[in-house]
Amino acid sequence: MAKTPDPTFRVQFVSQDKVFEVFAKQIYSSDLYGFIEVEEFVFGERSGLLVDPSEEKLKAEFQGVKRSYIPMHAVIRIDEVEDSGPARIRDSKAGTITPLSMVPPPRAPRDGD
Repeated sequence: MAKTPDPTFRVQFVSQDKVFEVFAKQIYSSDLYGFIEVEEFVFGERSGLLVDPSEEKLKAEFQGVKRSYIPMHAVIRIDEVEDSGPARIRDSKAGTITPLSMVPPPRAPRDGD
C-alpha cells in the first residue's frame, strides 16, 4: 500500500462528554508528556445549500488555532484517510466518560528508605 504524498488524518477524541471528530494534515507526539499535537485542521468548504451546524461549530472553535494539544488518554482513534469528511461533535453513547487516570511513575528509593 503506497503512502499518499500529503496524508490527511481523522482524529477522534473525547472532551467534556462529547466525541470530537476532526481532520488534520499533521499529527505527532508532543514534547509535552502525555499529549499529541494536531496541526493544519481541514474543514469542508461551505456549499450554498447545505450547512452542517456541527462542522460549523467546530470550525468556529478551531478558527485561528495553529496547534492543538490533545491528551493521549482522550484519543479514541487516529486514521490516515484518503479524503477529509465533515468534522463532527456528538454525544458520547456511553454517557459520562471518565478519562484514564494518569498514574505517576514510582519514585526512586532514597537512602534510608
